[in-house]
Amino acid sequence: MNRCPWCGTDPLYVKYHDEEWGVPVQDDNRHFEFLVLESMQAGLSWYIVLKKRENFRKAFAGFKPEQVAVFDHLKIESLVQDAGIIRNRAKIMAAVNNAGRFLEVQEEFGSFNEYIWGFVGHRPLINHWNELSQIPASTPLSDQVSKDMKQRGFKFLGTTVMYAHMQAIGMINDHLTGCFRWEQVQE
Repeated sequence: MNRCPWCGTDPLYVKYHDEEWGVPVQDDNRHFEFLVLESMQAGLSWYIVLKKRENFRKAFAGFKPEQVAVFDHLKIESLVQDAGIIRNRAKIMAAVNNAGRFLEVQEEFGSFNEYIWGFVGHRPLINHWNELSQIPASTPLSDQVSKDMKQRGFKFLGTTVMYAHMQAIGMINDHLTGCFRWEQVQE
């Protein structure tokens, strides 16, 4: 079975590739989860974040934005001390900030899903890459999404992070054409 080579052979990474990456997400809590995880990943390996995912889930109230948005100074301090997650104060504070912005987007658009998928006309963009070297780190679309989110007050969601986010939630199908998942995620 051919897979995108970036996932290697580690069972956790293979499972993520085979079951989640590139599958269109429509649920707002899943969107928030990926936003938190992607912003935590900035400058680090996705594998590090993936290994700590369950710890993040516990630390960030099951990725419920309405709960994260009201984290106070004491909660933030406890997260900075939590060895089970990435203890970057700026990223933790950004996640709390982003929860509030996420709720504002939900209020304005009815759901975050409606907002984010609107950038692609509510249909995934299907790329036809044959090699990893062809896949960009960012695009004019990720520039546009990142800029819009920054204007709305989101933090730690630059164009590269947003491109990775759009890949993860299936807005962009960047599985290589030789990967068994390339066709499957289109169904």
